[in-house]
Amino acid sequence: MISKAYICSDGGWFMDGNNIYIIPRKNIYIPVVVGYSCQPVYFSRAVFNVTDKDGNKITDEASLDYIQKSLGPDSCFASSMRRSVGVMSGMDHTAIELIGSDRPGLLSEVSAVLTHLKCNVVNAEVWTHNTRAAAVMQVTDEETGGAIADPERLAMVKRLLCNVLKGTNKSREAKTVVSHGVTHTERRLHQMMFADRDYEGMGESAMEEKERPNVNVTNWHDKDYSVVTIRCKDRPKLLFDIVCTLTDMQYVVFHGNVDAEGPEAYLEYCMRHVDGSPVKSDAERERVIQCLEAAIERRVSEGLKLELCTADRVGLLSDVTRIFRENSLTVSRAEVTTKDGKAVNTFYVRDTSGYPVDPKIIDSIRRTIGQTILQVKGCPEELNQVPHESPTRFLFSGLFKSRSFCNFGLVRSYS
Repeated sequence: MISKAYICSDGGWFMDGNNIYIIPRKNIYIPVVVGYSCQPVYFSRAVFNVTDKDGNKITDEASLDYIQKSLGPDSCFASSMRRSVGVMSGMDHTAIELIGSDRPGLLSEVSAVLTHLKCNVVNAEVWTHNTRAAAVMQVTDEETGGAIADPERLAMVKRLLCNVLKGTNKSREAKTVVSHGVTHTERRLHQMMFADRDYEGMGESAMEEKERPNVNVTNWHDKDYSVVTIRCKDRPKLLFDIVCTLTDMQYVVFHGNVDAEGPEAYLEYCMRHVDGSPVKSDAERERVIQCLEAAIERRVSEGLKLELCTADRVGLLSDVTRIFRENSLTVSRAEVTTKDGKAVNTFYVRDTSGYPVDPKIIDSIRRTIGQTILQVKGCPEELNQVPHESPTRFLFSGLFKSRSFCNFGLVRSYS
């Protein structure tokens, strides 16, 4: 967690990455970079005060040694600067990118089709924002445990998933991309949703006005900078989300200041477009504000947090999300990971009608899946919240209570 940061650039230092930290060790500040970025960021001086996720000082020697090695001349960071958009070749899985209109049961439908096609979801991240849904999934062949190599089968996967994403909404485009390789998932999700223009129509956002980020853009004429100031609720990866979006919009940050020692974060950036100019018009200024608001809101997790931990198997994601769907719950965000044969999945769920999640429904779901397998995490405030209207409130949620997609003929109709 970054509590304070100061960035000053004159182009003398080159850094490329998703997360940049400074960790004190023996009175030396160590710059740390994790992941990949699609464009270079230039820093001459950057100091970050960081803690672990629990707010404690980082003292683990193994973590510090890993950080130092990650910055060595032979590290993956050094070689990543020669690659584009953070994508590396790899044959242990097949990467699937999905984007389309959000609706109740969408993740359940997608995972059911993948199970029908004998694909196992080993890692995935799903975001929903402003009536749109995006996902990056890593799947393996059920039989071989590796990437799917058959071109005809890959074409079928792409075609069937695209049909699911389209649904009945013909006004917005749905996309499915299948590839081999390793992608930085969160970086890619930002790029996908930005390209999908999920920032448009943000005036209808479901976030309460007091929770919405306050973003302002003014020009500092003496220095030819545009100054972006952001005040919002602090959360993990806030700095990453903002910098990703500025990079996607072709802006370069020259100076920055971050203060997030309390529940609220204040961030200030001096930037220019890659052509060397500050923001030139009111329309450009409004677009920057909208895009930064969207970047901050995408990762805000609406709903009750549920964590599932059990042995991995083909069809696990399909079975769990089907149970959610049958109980009128929709997934607003999901993280699926698999390590050493164990699945650890996190879901943020809401009632499809827009009302608070009924505790009795959660108890019933936990009994069905397993009390020790599915846990309610964090503060279950969602169980006591007052319902609110939003563009993602679904009026026909009862339609999605059927016990099987085969009852709808969905799987067969896409074949």
